[in-house]
Amino acid sequence: MNLASVAHLAAYSGGILYIMPVLLLIVLTVTIERFFLLNRIAREGHRVSRDVAEMGHLDLKRITGLAQGAGFPYRALLEVPSRFPRVQDSARLSELLQEAVMRQVPSLDKRLWLLDTVVTLAPLLGLLGTIIGMFHAFQFLDHAAGNPSAITGSVGEALIATAAGLVIAVIGLVAFNGLHNRMRFLVHQMETLRTMLVNRLEGLDHQHALLATQAQPVLYSPEK
Repeated sequence: MNLASVAHLAAYSGGILYIMPVLLLIVLTVTIERFFLLNRIAREGHRVSRDVAEMGHLDLKRITGLAQGAGFPYRALLEVPSRFPRVQDSARLSELLQEAVMRQVPSLDKRLWLLDTVVTLAPLLGLLGTIIGMFHAFQFLDHAAGNPSAITGSVGEALIATAAGLVIAVIGLVAFNGLHNRMRFLVHQMETLRTMLVNRLEGLDHQHALLATQAQPVLYSPEK
């Protein structure tokens, strides 16, 4: 198929076929960018969770070191104990960590709405292109009544727009579901890390109590 044939089909669909490559490019660009980003974040989550799991208690010095070496979005969670060192209540720490998780989720979901839009838009645009092409096909009925192949060929050309829209929608739907499932896995990773940090708060309480005892002045009462 040469450029003249493509231009003919695009004109036959009212220019709708010119939009299809743009939609396909959007799907491929978002899919590739999000795929590599989310996979990198997942590997980072495995590393951070493994390091936190080795802790017997919430060591602020070690947590701060992990936060400095961690990437998005786990650094935001690891920085919470250091930002609020006086928090000794597990429920309060859990709320602060949950706030950090909720603030990171929109960045994980970034640009997925484009895939969702293309999945819905592509078949509708393809159907519109087919309807426009059918109008052109009906114009041949009076002039090509004795040539059935001309009529069926015109109908076939009109259906190409719908076929293109469906193909793009299928690719976009598979990509969207795969990336959405990956994002849910990352949210689960962050929730698991939040639980791990809260469960190790008991050790932090012990550190605060020990520091408070050491800082308390010893009262000396001479023997009588």
